[in-house]
Amino acid sequence: MPTLKGKLLIASPALVDPNFARAVVLIAEHSPDGTLGLVLNRPSDSSVIDSVDELRGVVDPGDPVYVGGPVQTDAVMVLAEFSDAELAAAIVLADIGFLPAEADIDVIAASTRRARVFAGHSGWAPGQLDGELEEGAWILLDALPEDVFSPATAELWAVALERKGGAYAQLARVPEDPSVN
Repeated sequence: MPTLKGKLLIASPALVDPNFARAVVLIAEHSPDGTLGLVLNRPSDSSVIDSVDELRGVVDPGDPVYVGGPVQTDAVMVLAEFSDAELAAAIVLADIGFLPAEADIDVIAASTRRARVFAGHSGWAPGQLDGELEEGAWILLDALPEDVFSPATAELWAVALERKGGAYAQLARVPEDPSVN
């Protein structure tokens, strides 16, 4: 099974689960045991300073906490772009990986260029994502570091589809509610 780690899952309009409508998910782990991903374009109303102030110095305290998915929404995961990738708990894409759970915040702050906090994650049981891909629920695309830290999260779904090109670029221009077209 080829790994999907480091790929984007772009929700197709056929995906009706409200947790994933127009979602862009970064696949962080994909193995025979299942798949873990983080929704990149769902900022919450909570800021880092209100939710995980201990990450001050690594993440701008005014940044929002992102809803990584519907699984374990009380757990926090941090993706960071590392100057020294050996400090990451696991690398996902290029030099972007997870902060280690028992990290010295001062060391991490000095070793990361940018970071984003996620509450919860997205998860699929073994074979589940493969089935959803076969059904056309998701569109695959290679992820770029800019996707992970995009300041324009509201446009990320359309931007990713445009980058995919062809008929997908046309799909990017379809309104959320086609009846208003």
